[in-house]
Formats: sequence, C-alpha cells, structure tokens
Amino acid sequence: MNAARDASTPSPGPPGPGIGDARPPGAGSASRNARDRARAELTREIKEEARRQIAAHGAQGLSLRAVARELGMVSSALYRYFPSRDELLTQLIIDAYDALGQAAETAGAGLAAADVRGRWLALCTAIRAWALAHPHEYALIYGSPVPGYQAPQATVAPATRAARVLGHILADISAGSGAPPGDGETLPPLLAAQAAVIADAIAPGAPGPVIVRALVAWTQLFGMISFELFGQFVGSTDPADEFFRCAAERMADFVGIPAGRCA
Repeated sequence: MNAARDASTPSPGPPGPGIGDARPPGAGSASRNARDRARAELTREIKEEARRQIAAHGAQGLSLRAVARELGMVSSALYRYFPSRDELLTQLIIDAYDALGQAAETAGAGLAAADVRGRWLALCTAIRAWALAHPHEYALIYGSPVPGYQAPQATVAPATRAARVLGHILADISAGSGAPPGDGETLPPLLAAQAAVIADAIAPGAPGPVIVRALVAWTQLFGMISFELFGQFVGSTDPADEFFRCAAERMADFVGIPAGRCA
C-alpha cells in the first residue's frame, strides 16, 4: 500500500525560491551594496574630519586617534579604513590634486581650441579660484612638506592633471604658425635633458626652450597664488585680482601666446 502510493506520487522537485533558502532573490547583492554604501559614506566622513583637523592644526598635526574620537569610533575600527596616518594623508593629497585637476580640465570649456590665449587665462583663473576656495587643501599639496611623510607613486598621476592642460596649450602653440619666443635658443645640456623629459610627459614635440619658458610661467603662477593665500600681498596688491590678470597676460607673452590686453 505504501509502496504503491510512493510509486504513484511524483517526486518533489528542487525547492523553489524561498524554500530551503530564506533569502529572497538578489538579497546577497543588495546586502553587499548596502555595506559598500555604508563604507563609502564613513570613508567620506573620515576624510572630512581629517580635513577639519588639517585646517585647525596643519597636516603635521593629523592624528588617526583624534579623527576616530571626533567621529565616535574606536581607533581600531578606523584602522580598517586607513591603516596609518600616512595612508589617510595620501588619500587627502590625491583628492586635492584630483579636485584641482578637474578645475583645470574644465577651465575654458566653452572656448575655441584656437583661442590658446583665452585657454591659458582660463586655466590660470581656475587654478587660483580653486586655491582661494580650498586654501588648506592647496597648502597640503603646495605648502611645506609634512615631516616624515614621503608621497608614494600613487600621487604622481593626479599631480600632473593640471600640468597636462598646460601641455595641450603648449602643443597647440608649437603646432601654430611662426616660431614662439625661445624657439631656437640653446639650453645648457642638463636643462635641455630635463626639458625633454617634461615635454615627453605633457607636450610631445614642444621645443625645449618653449618648455622652459612655460615652466618659468607655471612656477610664477603658483608662486603668486601662494603669496596671495599666505598674506604676502597685504599692503601692496591686495586685493590681487587686477595684478593677477595682468601677470597672467605677461606670462602668456613670455611663453609665446599671442599678445593680450595688459599694457
């Protein structure tokens, strides 16, 4: 009787969704996504608190324990996100370079490619505007070195983003009609080799003397911004808007971009 009943009753198939597995379809993926979002949000909060500490105490005063305390975390939990102060500092440096690079890359977005003068002025203005809006991040990447900290290779690519925008301008100058100022100058052998390395990195084909002139202008740009941020123009050219515009025009003349407005 039992044997006949067993033979005539279909064998049960594999359990369907929700049978033998209490999780609904996609629950594992949703759980992972929620964890990823929570981790990303806490990482953002850690970096924001670290930036507040840098603003208050300088980069040399950054402390993982202090960050954890302000966020209500035990320090051992924070170490799962950033194993050391230097790793947190590195991420802040990369973020700052990337933010500056994005500002540089979007500068002059509405200008024609042939308007190299306008692109240069837009680039200078965008870098200055970012620095004035983010003085502590600017100081982190262009201020005094942090004692005991060695920036790793991971910072190199973000650090060159703004310079690559300059490189596109230099390449367009070199490809234009006429010889830009400095073209044909003879550089000392070591400087010529250094200029060649820079050209290969950001402006292939640009002559060495043009690269050197651009480097002079580039360092002057950041020197002016540092002077302004650190109060060195107070009592002379503060506010520095007109001085900055005029200097950017003169630097363009020096590099070899067509003449501008500043007499």
